[in-house]
Amino acid sequence: MPRFMIPRLRFILPGLVLATSLFAAERPPVVPFPTAKPKIVSADAMRRVYEEVKTPFKYGVILKGETGELVDCPNVFRHQGHWYMLYVANKDRVGYQTCLARSDDLLHWEKLGRVLSFRPAGWDAWQADGGPALYDTRWDGATHELGTYDGHYWMSYLGGSRQGYEPDPLATGIAHTDDPSVAREWSRLPENPVLSPAQSDVRDFERVTLYKTSIIRDAQQTLGAPFVMFYNGKSQPYGQESIGIAISDDLRNWRRFGPGPVVSNIGTSPWAISGDPQLARIGDLWVMFYFGAFWQPDAFDTFACSYDLVHWTKWDGPHLIEPSEPYDKQFAHKPWLLKQDGVVYHFYCAVGNEGRVIALATSRELRPPSLTLEKADLIHDE
Repeated sequence: MPRFMIPRLRFILPGLVLATSLFAAERPPVVPFPTAKPKIVSADAMRRVYEEVKTPFKYGVILKGETGELVDCPNVFRHQGHWYMLYVANKDRVGYQTCLARSDDLLHWEKLGRVLSFRPAGWDAWQADGGPALYDTRWDGATHELGTYDGHYWMSYLGGSRQGYEPDPLATGIAHTDDPSVAREWSRLPENPVLSPAQSDVRDFERVTLYKTSIIRDAQQTLGAPFVMFYNGKSQPYGQESIGIAISDDLRNWRRFGPGPVVSNIGTSPWAISGDPQLARIGDLWVMFYFGAFWQPDAFDTFACSYDLVHWTKWDGPHLIEPSEPYDKQFAHKPWLLKQDGVVYHFYCAVGNEGRVIALATSRELRPPSLTLEKADLIHDE
């Protein structure tokens, strides 16, 4: 069996028929990429970013599911003095639902319940994998609180009508709430899905499925709109995934930006995956944290940098996270990074001897000394 045919990769199902609701009668034209010569990120600047964001100390598993339940896709924010995490759970591989957890220290988490659940019918009846929109992209001095628009807090989510583990096709929906700290259902937009692989303006890299979305507010409107969505889409024939852009003036109506992806690694492998982008602003650079898979061994987290949100320089040095422990020996991927009180926290999905769980790595050692010594003893014994 080829390496790419392992659980993380989503298979292409032949002969898919999309529900009529996924089709849009008319779509706006794709916005072309800018023609101005881009400013290139230097190797020294890339190295400085790596030194700033690296997290060599693995704290361990911080959230796991019940028996038969996978947890995935951590997204962390702050609200009214507490930390919250939106994450997804898939019980018995039936489908994704989005859940909420709370913490006072970023290390110990309490599950609160679901915020996007299964529905009786519809295009997103069995899949609803959400993450917060308008999160604080500042690296230094961030409050980590979510921004609002039109009086609401917002999320974007991947949705689908089929049961299973990430079954094609998946499309993008938008939902909102008045209080992101409460475990109750968010309100989904009636015009959902806002983007789908069945629309007439779909690009080659997203013709099969649309995956994880990340929406930021760009006050400078660098790309001509205040809201920018980054997301990974899947293409034929091998299920390769790349990251592209859409823009919006109101979070409800989206225009695809550029004829193709802005971050891709398919030139190194026909099965390469680049996905689950998260954006941060470090100095005058935009930094995109994302995960890679199958263009180097296993699955891991890395980053790219840009001055204009369109032209990205990919880091080619050491991974930010990669498999090294029993609990992440298969995959260490799907990043969410933030800096708090001088410490970088790197939340990620770990797949290993404890199943699919959420783990944490940091820029400084935060584990109790007893656990650190125990780890050192194990290495010595080996």
